[in-house]
Amino acid sequence: MTGVFSLLPEGQLGLLLSPLSGAEPYGDTEDLPRYLASGGYAPLPAPDRLLDWIADVGLRGRGGAGFPAAVKLRAVRDAPGRPVVVANGEEGEPGSVKDRWLLRHRPHLILDGLRLAAAMTGAERGFVYLSDAPSERAVRRALAERRTGLHVDVVRTEPAYVAGEETAVVRRIDGGPALPTPKPPRPFEKGIGGAPTLVANVETLARLAVLHACPDVAAAVAGAHLVTVSGGAGTAAALVEVPAGTHLKLPADLCGHGTAEAVLLGGLFGGLYGSRWTDLPLDHDRMTAAGGALGCGALHFLHPGDCPVAVAAEATAYLAAQSARQCGVCVSGTGALAGTLTAVGRGETDDDTRDRLRRWSGQLPGRGACGLLDAAARIVATLLAHFPDRIDAHRRVTCPACEAERSDDGGRFTVPVP
Repeated sequence: MTGVFSLLPEGQLGLLLSPLSGAEPYGDTEDLPRYLASGGYAPLPAPDRLLDWIADVGLRGRGGAGFPAAVKLRAVRDAPGRPVVVANGEEGEPGSVKDRWLLRHRPHLILDGLRLAAAMTGAERGFVYLSDAPSERAVRRALAERRTGLHVDVVRTEPAYVAGEETAVVRRIDGGPALPTPKPPRPFEKGIGGAPTLVANVETLARLAVLHACPDVAAAVAGAHLVTVSGGAGTAAALVEVPAGTHLKLPADLCGHGTAEAVLLGGLFGGLYGSRWTDLPLDHDRMTAAGGALGCGALHFLHPGDCPVAVAAEATAYLAAQSARQCGVCVSGTGALAGTLTAVGRGETDDDTRDRLRRWSGQLPGRGACGLLDAAARIVATLLAHFPDRIDAHRRVTCPACEAERSDDGGRFTVPVP
């Protein structure tokens, strides 16, 4: 099964996507009448009461870190100054499509969530930040259909892995390049124009809007995830909405990846996971406890014939090419990881290769201004943890998968928006 579908019970309306049972998906951009008919733009409740409820249901951010949404909202609300709210739709992970799909097909859901975030923080100004032309057109049409009382501007940037990092978002909206800045201060302390700023992923905002419109299914709304599933030659990618705690085996089986031997988790952030990947739950805490990371929910499966070393080499090469080149340790660290894995693929492994990779993957995390270096280090660390013999197995041996022509443009992981 491929395309766009939901695994949530039919009575929960598919929440963000259409239900699996066959109801029509949002194939075109959802217009205002259809959104209003689904309960959208409901009257605003008392902001403090809504914020307390968001905390009670346990909604977490969907941008990658899984940070509690209510904590972030309160930090912006309580900071001195008039807050600003941002819908962050710059989807830097090449294996993820959920944010662009929502912006293209359900822009009113994003704007409604932005309206609610503004009410809870006291903001009077908002931005939709994106890098996708069809998304921009859809959002501008939705803004023309309905004004929410919040002044909203649309800011488009060039796509890049680091362009969606929250300080890069602030820097770009303020007129600078979309590159991360040192922290502190973080945007909730000093963001756009010096104001406390909420930078919220568009799926997070979409779930805020659905929580408000469908309070009877609050637990399902807060716990479900949009997951991009890809990998395997000849297998089309899919965008799937899954209930909280769903094991990877279910969406993998439905999308034709049941025989996969490994998975790259969270886009490029969660690392590689080996033979027991079927037991992994789609849950931030439990996946972290298992040594992985859910990240943005992108899953790239490795099938028989796919070499984990080749996948890791291409992923780290992409990250090295995407470095903002502002941190020397990131430039040298990602370059060393990518170069060493490329050499391994050529059969140029020596007695110290595994030790060097293990040492670097342990020393580099946390030393860059953003998460890019951490992602590269995690890929290498998990390659060593789940495939400990693969480095030595490449010694003086030609690996067909590693010998295949590759590039650093992330092409292996790139998924078209369905």
